[in-house]
Amino acid sequence: MWKLAQSEKVAQVYAAPGNAGTAQLAKNLEISATDIDALTRAAKENDIDLVVVGPEGPLAAGIVDALEGAGIPTFGPSKEAAMIESSKVFAKELMQKYGIPCAKGENFSSFPEARSYLERQSGPIVVKADGLAAGKGSIVPESKEEALQALSDIMESRIFGASGDQVVIEERLEGREVSLLAFTDGKTVVPMVPACDYKRIFDGDQGPNTGGMGGYSPPGFFGKELIEETKKTILEPTVHAMAEEGKPYKGVLYGGLILTAEGPKALEFNARFGDPETQVTLPCLKTALADILLAVVNGTLDQTKVEWSGEACVGVVMASQGYPGSYKTGFPVTGLERLDPEVVVFHAGTELQGRQTVTAGGRVLTVVATGRSIAEARAKVYLNIPRIHFEGCYYRKDIAAAEIGQRG
Repeated sequence: MWKLAQSEKVAQVYAAPGNAGTAQLAKNLEISATDIDALTRAAKENDIDLVVVGPEGPLAAGIVDALEGAGIPTFGPSKEAAMIESSKVFAKELMQKYGIPCAKGENFSSFPEARSYLERQSGPIVVKADGLAAGKGSIVPESKEEALQALSDIMESRIFGASGDQVVIEERLEGREVSLLAFTDGKTVVPMVPACDYKRIFDGDQGPNTGGMGGYSPPGFFGKELIEETKKTILEPTVHAMAEEGKPYKGVLYGGLILTAEGPKALEFNARFGDPETQVTLPCLKTALADILLAVVNGTLDQTKVEWSGEACVGVVMASQGYPGSYKTGFPVTGLERLDPEVVVFHAGTELQGRQTVTAGGRVLTVVATGRSIAEARAKVYLNIPRIHFEGCYYRKDIAAAEIGQRG
């Protein structure tokens, strides 16, 4: 939204449901992101020229189909195409069918069969619930016992509900992980700059997984040649495969990748912009975002030149104490007005109480800065973070530190 609001073609932005941050850039609409009927009505009533869908839930529920059916141009994949994220079984079968580099694995809908298969495996594995699970559906166990427990939790205890009706059990690949998002209109694929994020809650990649505690872009280990290789071997073949399957894919294709000794392989796909990767990618976009999104909707992406600044970007998430477990909300957020002008703060778990910004979620804010290098951008972020305060505030101190060390 921040990047869209900068586009000259954009006169007014609406956010549903929005937060304290979007209220500074847009008109917040008190409509749930999953209330497709109300969102469609609001788009008509406000003469919306373009809807950009953010969360995976509405995409999986068919919001793009509903809006386009009502004659409203919409950026994002259809319900069928969004299966590339909403069903890990579908994604795995697609990659295996079309020879897209990925981990070897099998899909199961029967717990006894899945358990029997898992017990026969000798190497490290990953257990994935098929459906959406708020980013927690992929479990990386450290032992066979942990793997069996994860499988039982998903398929017997139903910790993810119906999302655990099926599972994917696959080999655990070794290598450095990276995210490469791309714009696509179903024909042309235009990669963005790559980014790395940090999933674990504590420094040193310790503790439980989260939705992401920060990130940086671009990683020094994933240069232009690897971007092009990934485009040719993973991103373009996936878009072509979706078309072959009768599920043409338009929107953002988010590739969660791992750089193995055999080259880049796909770990998973998301059907949308994802944070914190997007927050450290789009600040370096020079081309007006609105122009790109409209080109995707209109099928003219091949006629649009997408340019990047070449800068580095670092973002650090400020979270509520207790996240990703239970946490309290409603604490005032102070100090946002004391930040350096080149620092951007993206709101996630905030809301307005009168004129006061208060916490309203686990991941509360992401503090972002660009620079000529990762080190410069990182220094700006960590200089400004202590100026922001809310009760129980927690953030990692090591975001992008290893990248600086490896670059010398």
